[in-house]
Amino acid sequence: MDRPGALTFVPAGAERQGFYRDVDLSYSALWIDPDIRLPGCERLRDLPILVNREDVVIATLLSSLRDEMALGHKPDTAYIEHLVALVSLRVATLNREQHPSVRHGCLSRRALGRVQAYIDAHMNTDVSLSELAAVAGMAVDSFARRFKATTGLAPYAYVIEERVRRAEILLRETGLSIGSIAFRLGFSSQSHFTTTFRRLRGMTPRAYRVNSSPES
Repeated sequence: MDRPGALTFVPAGAERQGFYRDVDLSYSALWIDPDIRLPGCERLRDLPILVNREDVVIATLLSSLRDEMALGHKPDTAYIEHLVALVSLRVATLNREQHPSVRHGCLSRRALGRVQAYIDAHMNTDVSLSELAAVAGMAVDSFARRFKATTGLAPYAYVIEERVRRAEILLRETGLSIGSIAFRLGFSSQSHFTTTFRRLRGMTPRAYRVNSSPES
């Protein structure tokens, strides 16, 4: 029997049948392309079916994604890629597979510079992890680990932080509307921009603009 909060993993090509009676069924499903090339996903190919397992991290990730999409926000591609990679690694761990940890070095100054320049030039687009890895000239898995080791942030978190930092400049130095700033910096909507800005800066963009005014 499926329990509330339980996690089930069904590998590609496997069929699972379920029968429910007198139940109000509500669940979240994450479908992962079997051919996707992201760190951790390669481990899913050899996993058996897992039924009624528990993992607080996966539950939190999927709940957050579901709630954000329910509000009409379209998550960034890089965010989804990281979420899928993390979920894949956690699912592999549930199968008690042991993998030796590998220490990764930092990006070279030149590679980091190319990535930062690319992010700066594509601030208003949906920058993906694979695009950034290609700019750095390395595999997605290695790039993601080296980027975090270099900057202290995952690539998607770094992109969001850069957008918010640019937003601060526009709020202080221009009269652009908040909606225009959200559009210019690649947020899916003004409400998405406001929610993200408040989460990272502790106040709304409007409040930041008021507090940054010379007259305040």
